[in-house]
Amino acid sequence: MIVRLGQYPAHARVSARRATAIALVRHGQTDWNVQRRVQGSTDVPLNATGRAQAAAAAERLAAEGSWHAVVSSPLARAADTASLIADGLGLPAPEPVPALAERRYGALEGLSTAERARLRSLSVYVRGLESRSSVADRAISALLGIAETHPGRSIVAVTHGGVIQAVLLHLGLPKPGSGAIANGSVHELRVVGDRVSFVWSEAYDDAESTGTG
Repeated sequence: MIVRLGQYPAHARVSARRATAIALVRHGQTDWNVQRRVQGSTDVPLNATGRAQAAAAAERLAAEGSWHAVVSSPLARAADTASLIADGLGLPAPEPVPALAERRYGALEGLSTAERARLRSLSVYVRGLESRSSVADRAISALLGIAETHPGRSIVAVTHGGVIQAVLLHLGLPKPGSGAIANGSVHELRVVGDRVSFVWSEAYDDAESTGTG
């Protein structure tokens, strides 16, 4: 099921002449997503479902209008999703943007989400865990850089659940009801000057499309 959140009137997307539209897309599913394991900076590939989700995201983006370029986190699950989307939209190969890489979860990577929750409940110090504020800072900086490079254009940026959640929370959006950003979901932002604003977001009711990373 696809639910549109935060719908704006159609004219809201084009009211600013030099606005850059950026569609944040979470990569497709991986086996670690199915297993509910923390991925973070671990380079886990897409599975068959994830590739299908990437193709479906390309179809939905095409229905939204014209897109001019695709950029991506350099991690394989995002880069492969971005390549599939670029192919589906008839665009050049995606440009890697290192600052769109997933949040670093340090010693939590590879653990199940249940194990992660248990450690959190015990207030255990986690070596190498990147703060959400750090993720938001680097992601917002990357989005501003993308907009500066592509003023007035529409750009697809493929990234990760932790990054998208950090950005949306930074912009004042509530945490998703499921606590996770769905694989393959699209979240559109608008950048004008040094201001990033929320336009709309998709949410999925799909139990297999959750998990960290």
